[in-house]
Amino acid sequence: MRLLLLAIVIAAVLGGGAWLEYSHFASTPIHLDTQSVVVEIPRGTSLRELSENLAARGIVRNAYLFIALARITGDGSQIQAGEYAVRTGITPRQLIALFVSGKVIQHAVTIIEGWTFRQAFAAIEVDDRFVKKLEGVSCDELMARLGDPGQKPEGRFFPDTYYFTKGTTDIEILRRAHRTMAAVLEEEWAGRVPGLPLSSPDHALILASIIEKETALPSERPRVAGVFERRLALGMRLQADPTVIYGLSNAYDGDLTKADLAENTPYNTYLHAGLPPTPIALPSRASIHAAVHPAPGDSLYFVARGDGTHQFSATLEEQNAAVRRYQVGAR
Repeated sequence: MRLLLLAIVIAAVLGGGAWLEYSHFASTPIHLDTQSVVVEIPRGTSLRELSENLAARGIVRNAYLFIALARITGDGSQIQAGEYAVRTGITPRQLIALFVSGKVIQHAVTIIEGWTFRQAFAAIEVDDRFVKKLEGVSCDELMARLGDPGQKPEGRFFPDTYYFTKGTTDIEILRRAHRTMAAVLEEEWAGRVPGLPLSSPDHALILASIIEKETALPSERPRVAGVFERRLALGMRLQADPTVIYGLSNAYDGDLTKADLAENTPYNTYLHAGLPPTPIALPSRASIHAAVHPAPGDSLYFVARGDGTHQFSATLEEQNAAVRRYQVGAR
């Protein structure tokens, strides 16, 4: 019966009255109860199923006229699956063009600079917009799936905002972030200044992660990099609090104590010379750039002023004076 009605509608467009009805339907703006609605077209959806769904939701007033419009324009077989934002005021003809265009809704997820991999992974896994493929998967297995077997995940994913469509899997987003970090690191390492006390891109990534956690000020990142790289060149320990905190993991309660500084973990740069074994966070491009373009100077120390900036010092005496002024005095 439905096919017969459709045949009658298509044939009748040659007639005057039917043509007016068809033309009015095709060009009349759709008025929705809200500014926009989401229409999801699953893969394999037929034109009939789509049309009946649109009519049932009150988006189009006649499923058969919508089918006829799609068939007559030749777009009925070109409709693409996905989520679409349908705004009030769109005409049925424009609606079909939207479905053919494939301009589906783009969702966004942001991986924050300075997050640990554990934080980034948790943010993705609790996001129900992703299809979950990594439940119960270990870090080692994840890295193997990403083509980087034996590598630890910390620091290997680029912090950025990533856009995706419905049906994207959690591993697809992590794969993009992993590839982006590899590309950024390769590019920055290729443009490094000569004479760095860093022997590999991995060392630059580790240092960049420390810089990321030490300061949020873009202007300070090269200066912090300069301090750490002069210390590395002189054989001095980095003595970076963020590395100690990372090594303490869940044992850190927000207050770094003398006992914490004496805790012998591989990440305690008060006890161990050189860089820690892995990055301690996901560094931004700015921090990676700073690591391979350190600011020149003679400072070997810095201390937080309490306002988000740091006081840099060239000697221990200057550093001690800065500590008394900005930390002991403030307390």
